Amino acid sequence: MNKQQLIENIKRKRSFLCVGLDTDIKKIPVHLLTEEDPIFAFNKAIIDATADLCIAYKPNLAFYESLGVKGWIAFEKTVKYLREVYPDQFIIADAKRGDIGNTSEMYARSFFDELDIDSVTVAPYMGEDSVKPFLIYPDKWVILLALTSNKGSQDFQLTADANGERLFEKVLRKSQEWADDQQMMYVVGATQGQAFEEIRRIVPDHFLLVPGVGAQGGSLAEVCKYGMNPSCGLIVNSSRAILYADNSERFSEAAREEAANVQQEMEQELKRFTI
Repeated sequence: MNKQQLIENIKRKRSFLCVGLDTDIKKIPVHLLTEEDPIFAFNKAIIDATADLCIAYKPNLAFYESLGVKGWIAFEKTVKYLREVYPDQFIIADAKRGDIGNTSEMYARSFFDELDIDSVTVAPYMGEDSVKPFLIYPDKWVILLALTSNKGSQDFQLTADANGERLFEKVLRKSQEWADDQQMMYVVGATQGQAFEEIRRIVPDHFLLVPGVGAQGGSLAEVCKYGMNPSCGLIVNSSRAILYADNSERFSEAAREEAANVQQEMEQELKRFTI
């Protein structure tokens, strides 16, 4: 999916919602545990209930890898289901990969060649040669960690060098030498507030993947005020608030209600900020 197709999906659905599939076997409704594949059964129900309200899904690999082979099978089945039934959905593998070149090449093969996923989150700490293997796929996206939503982001990402440039700013500036806004996005946490304004001065046209709205306390209104550009430029993720809105047999209905509330708020923000 290229940038223009993503923008068209946002316009058509009046939504820039990404549903994070952080599916925890210990949190899904107990009645699903009798299913042959409880994780996939849960994901399928959530997807069917929310697909018309969102433009992306983001499985977090840790929740699948923690279950070994069974978890990986559930992840693959989820991706295949999205590809076959909801081909207009943008699929993000939240894997935060990043290693020396030949290792990153293997990660890129697994997500892009084998699984045909649209994008993968990548950690930039090891520099250009750890990111470039993901960029040899012209129709795929790298989503680079820039300024995250967790408390520990202050430990390194906000640290300034002798010239006053903070680490996240260096990541944004340097990485633009590797790819443009047709192939690279950035992760910016919703809890960072007015920092979005500073980020937009450096990367005005790139898409930003924004976790942290919902259970982590990020404000959608604030993200849009400082981070939205004329073509939207945002993919805002919500995971727990949607997935675990209810733990009974009506869990998917509750998930839809929660997603619909977010979508309606997004529709209003799009009317306010985009052309």
